[in-house]
Amino acid sequence: MNSEITKETSRSGAHLLVRSWHPEDTAETVIVIVHGIGEHSGRYEHVGEYFASRGFEVQSYDHRGHGESSGKRLFIVEWGEYLLDLEDRLSAARIGGKKVVMYGHSLGGLIGLSYLVTKREALPDAAVLSAPSLDSNEPGWKKGAARVLGSLTPSLAVPLALKGDQLSRDPSVGEEYFADPLVNIHATTRLGSEILNAQRDTRARLGSLAVPTLVIHGEADTIVPVEASEPLQGLPGVQRKTYAGHRHELHNEPEWQDILGDVHLWIQSNV
Repeated sequence: MNSEITKETSRSGAHLLVRSWHPEDTAETVIVIVHGIGEHSGRYEHVGEYFASRGFEVQSYDHRGHGESSGKRLFIVEWGEYLLDLEDRLSAARIGGKKVVMYGHSLGGLIGLSYLVTKREALPDAAVLSAPSLDSNEPGWKKGAARVLGSLTPSLAVPLALKGDQLSRDPSVGEEYFADPLVNIHATTRLGSEILNAQRDTRARLGSLAVPTLVIHGEADTIVPVEASEPLQGLPGVQRKTYAGHRHELHNEPEWQDILGDVHLWIQSNV
């Protein structure tokens, strides 16, 4: 297994850092990881290594305005920028006729799901959504204020109300998160308002989901409550699995290898 880092230019001109993990033999399936808000693809090193050691090629990228990609930090002009970047990465993964699995976590899960219910080209063969951010615990007045500020003061950066122990039951995960110089804990109001609009629009279009999808969610998640993914339960082609006592980043919980094992088995059965 080996890994590499490249810089790719999206069709809209953003310069995106792309990480790839390659298995020893030629892979038939590529897993494209779509990370969450404020973080970056480097936090998925162990996930990439896990699947590459099992014969998959794994790719991930830093969202525009995140990690080592270009752009104002945690800012977008409009939601479609994220979808365009994801479409580019899924199309690149498909080169050579390979199967493609999209793996989106938190904001990445929302981006991925939004893509799946609005696009009809460059669709993956299957999707894994980890704690997809279809809703949040924020009160209604705060969401309303975010929409107003997103128009009036779009570049205003406000702190993400995150605590390390919300991510995982492993204390080192939170410690490393806040010590990571590539993690950004302030988001612009424009990004916040675009997320809220995308959540609303995506929930309204869930009936359009047409690829096999696995949803995984920690029942003790206080960042994206487990109830947020309930609307996906029972949709055709969707399997939803929740984990009692587990928090937001299932791939960083002490039992992460068991959880990724569940994902691996599902991919084997559905791709």
